[in-house]
Amino acid sequence: MTAILIILVAIVLLVIGYVVYGSWLAKQWGVDPARKTPAVEMEDGVDYVAAPPAVLMGHHFSSIAGAGPINGPIQASVFGWLPVFLWCIIGGIFFGGLQDFGSLFASIRHDGKSVGEIIKDSMGSRAQKLFTIFALLVLILVIASFVNVVAGTFFTAEGGFGLTMNPTGNQTTAMISVMFIVLAIIYGIITNRFHVGTVPATIGGVIGIVLIIILGLNVGLIMSRTAWIVLIGVYITVASLVPVWILLQPRDYLSSFLLYAMMIVALLGIFVSAFTGSATFTIPMFTGWKTGIGTLFPALFITVACGACSGFHSLISTGTSSKQLSNESHAKPIGYGSMLIESALGIVSLIAVGMVFEKYTSGEFGSPSAAFAAGIATMFGTETSVVYGTIYALLTLAVSVFALTSLDTGTRLSRFMFSELFLKKDEATYKDAEGVRKALAHPLVGTAIMVIIGCVLGGLSLSQIWGLFGAANQLLAGIALMAVAAWLGNAGKNNKMFYVPMIFMLAATLTSLVITVKNKLVMIGGGAAAWGDWFQLIFAAAMAVLAVILVIEGFQTLFLKKKTA
Repeated sequence: MTAILIILVAIVLLVIGYVVYGSWLAKQWGVDPARKTPAVEMEDGVDYVAAPPAVLMGHHFSSIAGAGPINGPIQASVFGWLPVFLWCIIGGIFFGGLQDFGSLFASIRHDGKSVGEIIKDSMGSRAQKLFTIFALLVLILVIASFVNVVAGTFFTAEGGFGLTMNPTGNQTTAMISVMFIVLAIIYGIITNRFHVGTVPATIGGVIGIVLIIILGLNVGLIMSRTAWIVLIGVYITVASLVPVWILLQPRDYLSSFLLYAMMIVALLGIFVSAFTGSATFTIPMFTGWKTGIGTLFPALFITVACGACSGFHSLISTGTSSKQLSNESHAKPIGYGSMLIESALGIVSLIAVGMVFEKYTSGEFGSPSAAFAAGIATMFGTETSVVYGTIYALLTLAVSVFALTSLDTGTRLSRFMFSELFLKKDEATYKDAEGVRKALAHPLVGTAIMVIIGCVLGGLSLSQIWGLFGAANQLLAGIALMAVAAWLGNAGKNNKMFYVPMIFMLAATLTSLVITVKNKLVMIGGGAAAWGDWFQLIFAAAMAVLAVILVIEGFQTLFLKKKTA
């Protein structure tokens, strides 16, 4: 019954947070449903495309979710279920939700521009350039991490190329994921060119999802890991450049139904297991202040990541979602509500690993995602049952679909921010720039550079990339909180609610980076360092320096009312 109590209390607290705190934030900031959004005023059919709220909710939720709210809470479960539960709830309501909602709102008041542009308005152009460089470093880690994860999920040891009628789990996942892209393009065309309504198109889309799942369970796709990396690189390049309604918007929307279904199956399994005894929640309430992943502070707050707060969300809110928001009143459910649903998914992940906790801690699973799928499948039957195998396969599919979703959204974000880095204040697009800056600001150039770097690093399978991404991602959250607070303060709006989350996230993440740098220096001094350790040291040191400079300038703006050049 412990699992049922945990999920019920979590749902109640998250709903209260949404209704009470979310509504208070909207009132404090002056969300205005009558005000036209950038998606309406600046619609261009490529990036600025007003979307129905349900469709945008699907895009935003799928993009911010990825594998983060599954992997993070499961990895942090070694501290016990109570610390993870508290951070998912408190972090989601007062940290992550605040950042996501605040950055989305700030962006729609800045013509749908990125966090960097918000920083330029409140802290100056120098701070904007530094932040953009920092964000691009984080996005390189995002691309590299998810290229590695997705290629690993699709790749099969047999190698070769072709179709198979007796697919393994990876081959099935690969086939369904590729067919998902085709289905998304069809959905985008029929809704935006043939103007089919959202409801009938959604019904057709869900039927399409069922059909491609059936196809994938019977016919698999075989390719080598290198071939998958190349294909993924081509896909995310195209997805970054084509109009958002063709691929990104519909694919994310349709993908969201897999995530909703996954959460419903998980909730059903929790109740089934409680009353049938098919699985037992075995995570201790608290295991201690120090575990194999580090001390509670800062390790817990870095590891849980997207289940409570994630800087990557601010890039999505200000990079793609703000350009599709049709009404300011939708900012609360999409910005704040999506984060709280993700926190709920983090709690579900915690309960899932609790059903197989001994196996997880003994290293029986190859990844947290595998433990998640196994934990939920265990609630319905034994490992040899057909039900177990089917649920396990479908949940593994859902996780991989969302990893790919975060990957293509992240690449599109890198295109925006790479271009912004080379544009002057009065230049709206690369066409307004001159000379070398015009070439570097071209969408194809920035996309190609980021994709090539990300795919090369992802192809190296460096285990250090994911660990480094966690700290960098959370540090980005602290800077994003600071940026929105500075803008709200300059606009004469209440920003006091940002102070504690901002200072806490900066303290936790900078502490984590300092620990990383220290440990790598010790390894290098002892002659035990590999190339990956040098990479992690240099990357961590560079981000820490950039972050410290940004924090100093941000605090000058916030507390000394000084805007730097």
